[in-house]
Amino acid sequence: MPIRVECYAGYRADQEPLAFWCGEPRREVRASVARWFAPTQRWFKVDADDGYVYVLRHAEASGEW
Repeated sequence: MPIRVECYAGYRADQEPLAFWCGEPRREVRASVARWFAPTQRWFKVDADDGYVYVLRHAEASGEW
């Protein structure tokens, strides 16, 4: 399922997810629980305002989440 992610852009583009849309409702990220990094991908485990925890993956080469 395609998602759209709103990010904080600090020293790099798409540095940290702030909110995301998975379907219709916008879910705000309350906290980043964990992060994993690989040469071409990054994962963020986030606590969202709907009470659920999600894992978001960002493919840096394509920019897709």
